[in-house]
Amino acid sequence: MTRDDRFYAFIIARTSRSRAHIRRICVHKRWLKASAIALFVAAAGLIYGFYGLTQQAEHLRIERENTRLRAQNLKQQQELQNLNNRVNAVEDTSRKLAEISGLPAGEQQSPRGQGGPARPIDGAALASIESKTARLERQMWIYQEMVRGHGMIPSIWPVAGVLESGLGGRRNPFSGRGFEYHEGQDIDAAYGSPVQASASGKVTIAGRQRGYGNVVYVDHGAGLSTRYGHLSQINVAVGQTVSRGQTIGLVGSTGRSTGPHLHYEVRINNQPVDPKRYLPGADN
Repeated sequence: MTRDDRFYAFIIARTSRSRAHIRRICVHKRWLKASAIALFVAAAGLIYGFYGLTQQAEHLRIERENTRLRAQNLKQQQELQNLNNRVNAVEDTSRKLAEISGLPAGEQQSPRGQGGPARPIDGAALASIESKTARLERQMWIYQEMVRGHGMIPSIWPVAGVLESGLGGRRNPFSGRGFEYHEGQDIDAAYGSPVQASASGKVTIAGRQRGYGNVVYVDHGAGLSTRYGHLSQINVAVGQTVSRGQTIGLVGSTGRSTGPHLHYEVRINNQPVDPKRYLPGADN
């Protein structure tokens, strides 16, 4: 006896009250299996297609984001390069101004140990660097205007010699007993050595004063002035304009002095400040 693999469905259809007939529809089981497989394959294809579309959309989104980040990174690199160029320009200008004014430009030093965690430069860091660079440039412009004022900042040694007593308290050089306050910097030099104005300015005093002996006062403007004491000879007159490096007198030992040397003062608003700050290499 053969096996019947067909699936039967019976449908009763009525056409009137008195008549009715039965229609039998036969569906083979393997057709049902094939239909189910086809539906599964179709559903799997739809799911895979949807997944592929979502992956493609995600890939496009990531690619757009990477493009945006690359453009942003390139922009930041360009901004950083521009800042580096500005800083290099400021440093170059600073060296030139130092050469013009006579100030030391700074010695080259061998690299020292450096390190620490590194962080990428973001917008906030660039803004901070930009602000600092702009402030440095403003300070450089101010300094440039000061240097343009005919070198009115003390920036050279008034005489070649050796530093002796500096600003501040010291033991009495005559008796050796007790202490006194010294308002300048003594520079030991040979008798008759030329004394130069350390900056351009106008002579306000040129004559003999108690303690200083023969002395020259030079006003450099903006409250800045210098004094040159114990001179053996004065080569300038009151009211005369002098330039930096011009000889204004000769080293001597006049006034309250134990031997030939120059008493050199730098004053701001008539208050003495440490002259070594204005002597290139004095603090080394």
